[in-house]
Amino acid sequence: MARMRKATAIVVPLALSVAVVAFAGPAESKLPQQSPIDVTLESLRYDPHLPPLNVSYGHSDIELTYIRKDQDSPTGCTTRDHEETEEAEVEPGAGHVTLSGVRYDLVQFHFHTPSEHRFHGQSTPLEMHLVHRNAAQELLVIGIPLTVGPASTVDKVLADLAPECGANVHVGEIDLNTLLPHDRTTARYNGSLTTYPFSENVKWFLMREKTVTQATITRFQQLFTSGNARATQPLNGRTVTVGRPHI
Repeated sequence: MARMRKATAIVVPLALSVAVVAFAGPAESKLPQQSPIDVTLESLRYDPHLPPLNVSYGHSDIELTYIRKDQDSPTGCTTRDHEETEEAEVEPGAGHVTLSGVRYDLVQFHFHTPSEHRFHGQSTPLEMHLVHRNAAQELLVIGIPLTVGPASTVDKVLADLAPECGANVHVGEIDLNTLLPHDRTTARYNGSLTTYPFSENVKWFLMREKTVTQATITRFQQLFTSGNARATQPLNGRTVTVGRPHI
């Protein structure tokens, strides 16, 4: 078992590099498997037999869309609903993942500020969610924390933000692989959508962080000045499973 580090040093790499016995607490919610969550050492469990998440990403032309939640509000074009976001639409068939023989196609990816998932209470400035759907309409979401650092493909995607009431932004072609970290280790748990209707039975796969420039983070945060992240939800006895005890 890895030793606890100082809180300021606890980020995604730590969450993905340790495993401990799971804590089973009492149910705290009528909806027991809500997202996002705060990943703690107590919630982590090591399972060397986890099925691999096979990623098959290619290139896709990207269109950035503003997702509205307040169409009926007379001030909707100038106010920001906390469930709104910037969403990048992916061309059909451009990317998919396979888990235990089941294919989940990448449909879109979007962003939250600050990060919705936390690691020992610590958040990052942004979080990217890559949403996949299988033939049975079941969802699998890859969550990636975004921190300040060298420019990445995310900077290109968010270079010009789509207005709430206006035309979409054509980003152009990107290599979807470059959205993911080089290390594809995942921390997995069963959860839900983080926006209405908060549907459960969503498979969450949390990966290591990627970097974006401070300019990109500032641009997004200036659009969503009050943030667009849901608060963390009770674990209710759930565990977060990792396939490697250390990296």
